[in-house]
Amino acid sequence: MADQISDVMNIGTTGDIRWQKFSVPYQFPVAFVRGLFNPSNPLLVEAITRGENTKRHRCYFVIDEGLDGTALTTAIKEYFDTYQDQLELIADPMFVPGGEIVKKDLAYVERMLSTIHSHGIDRHSYVIAIGGGAVLDAVGLATATAHRGVRHIRIPTTVLSQNDSGVGVKNAVNYRGLKNYVGTFAPPWAVLNDFDFLSSLPKRERVAGMAEAIKVALIRDRGFYLWLEENVEGLSTFQPKAEEHMVRRSAELHMNQIANGGDPFESGSARPLDFGHWSAHKLEALTNHHVRHGEAVAIGIALDARYSVLAGLLPEGEDERIVALLEGLGLRIWHPALESTGSDGRLSILVGLDEFQEHLGGALTITLLRDLGVGVEVNHIDGALMGQAMQWLKARERS
Repeated sequence: MADQISDVMNIGTTGDIRWQKFSVPYQFPVAFVRGLFNPSNPLLVEAITRGENTKRHRCYFVIDEGLDGTALTTAIKEYFDTYQDQLELIADPMFVPGGEIVKKDLAYVERMLSTIHSHGIDRHSYVIAIGGGAVLDAVGLATATAHRGVRHIRIPTTVLSQNDSGVGVKNAVNYRGLKNYVGTFAPPWAVLNDFDFLSSLPKRERVAGMAEAIKVALIRDRGFYLWLEENVEGLSTFQPKAEEHMVRRSAELHMNQIANGGDPFESGSARPLDFGHWSAHKLEALTNHHVRHGEAVAIGIALDARYSVLAGLLPEGEDERIVALLEGLGLRIWHPALESTGSDGRLSILVGLDEFQEHLGGALTITLLRDLGVGVEVNHIDGALMGQAMQWLKARERS
């Protein structure tokens, strides 16, 4: 009885509270490979079964329309034929548009939910998403809400989704123009990164994804940042060895932050992995997403690096160094939309601070830089000083 009483907190005469406490350990594999759908490669079947070989595992694919659907569908069928004793392909894949189209509203998520229902996909079945980060986000939201959670496997196909978003625990789509407004925190069953997908990407997409590697290096790993500087030529020409190391190390740093940062489901106000993102999200909206997410993040990194110098946090000259790396990889640091203003004359980009705070909740918390590899949280941004930072970027872009 004494043990039970110790869990009771009396509150005056209004009653008592009994605290429910439990923890749920979770782990999932994040793999890096080439030839994922080669029948001689058992990685996919091993990731699905995890040693449960007493039954056939039912699987359904949702695929990004930007990929070669014919070749991919053929490869998937051949793979499942090879492992037909362990795997069952429920139906032909569903194809959905990539990018912000699939995340524009709930329409595609509702379509996925309808398909999950019509095919009798249950909590022990697998929905496997192949595509960029937006497709993974939308499919992840559908699987997290169907039956309160269907097993979900991510196969990221872009640099950005392999080195950043694909290894995370967040899923979301936009709602009424608000980015990632409807979403969940739901870890995947597995993340399988196949480097072969990267070679088919347009150069613009391939370069844009590198911004997230620079971001995480700047806030968490000086050594990795120095490696990025030393390997600009290899990265900008997509040399496999350099690109693969960049993706792996970036993913590892993102994984470490989620696992050991103390707030995997973002219940607090700080978002260190969103360095450079408060302005990036707003810039995407201001340009109707003509500026890609990675491109907007690059501009956000440059902006916050310069602001960090002006605010006396980052040593003078380090902003020049960061911008040189971004430009060396082929990333721009300026867009005219940064100068757009609202009816009140306020820079529209600064409205992004208000929207960022609303999305996070609590006090405004922005990650800036104290040094290369060292992030610092601040709770106030000087609008005038940020305006100076923007003019610095504009002047450098023109020089």
